[in-house]
Amino acid sequence: MGALHDITRFRLHHLHLPGLTPYLHAADIQSRLVRTHRDHKDLPKANEPTPPRGPTLITFQTPPTYTCGRREIGTLTPSQIAHLRNGGKAEFHEALRGGQTTFHGPGQLTAYLILSLNAHNLTPRSHVRLLEDSVIDTCSSFKIESFRTHNPGVWVAEDRKIASVGVQLKRYISSHGIGLNIFVDLKWFDRIVACGLPEKRATSFEKEVVDMAVKDEEERERYIEKVAGVLASKVQHHLPNVLVVERITEKDVTGLDHIPEQKEGLG
Repeated sequence: MGALHDITRFRLHHLHLPGLTPYLHAADIQSRLVRTHRDHKDLPKANEPTPPRGPTLITFQTPPTYTCGRREIGTLTPSQIAHLRNGGKAEFHEALRGGQTTFHGPGQLTAYLILSLNAHNLTPRSHVRLLEDSVIDTCSSFKIESFRTHNPGVWVAEDRKIASVGVQLKRYISSHGIGLNIFVDLKWFDRIVACGLPEKRATSFEKEVVDMAVKDEEERERYIEKVAGVLASKVQHHLPNVLVVERITEKDVTGLDHIPEQKEGLG
């Protein structure tokens, strides 16, 4: 790695979107951030290059939505898609991430991590491991023991999966990321075969935490935002060259020019 990457210190920008965010809206925010990283890579190489863009974590919930991974694009039949849409109760979208068809919806914390792997000395494999470790540490903070297996995602037992992991890497810029089940209605997963493994099933914080007493929607929203904050702190802990988490707003991203600039020599 060049000397620039050895001295640059980053903030992890955390954008948490409250309530339910349409999948395509969150995808658009992600695309804008990916574009800023790509545009930086395309800058002419000068004697004193500008620091690379720092990482951003977007956390949100969506209305009921099924997405398929890049290997399944164009392969689902109209009847299969209609089955997933369930008479208009859910959306269906194709995504460029890895993995197979999965569900996102109310009560699931979706987290997209957008960063340049080169800026943090990451390989594709270590990047996925970072996401898994961040989820495992987050679960531990809420007294849930979880682990990785030879199957993708994060598990609480050999047959119970609490989080899916699927990423896209293009020109060593990452996008997409994690779906962590908190209060999600697990019946939505009955319409798919998670990870292509019919003997496995989805689980959630609500199912695994015996003394969870969160009832109304406002409490659930606050709880999910709390989990999002913990996840951001765990991602920051595992990301090389990232010293602090800084909350940003959607306006910061949609303005693009107003995304806070990275600062060197933090601390």
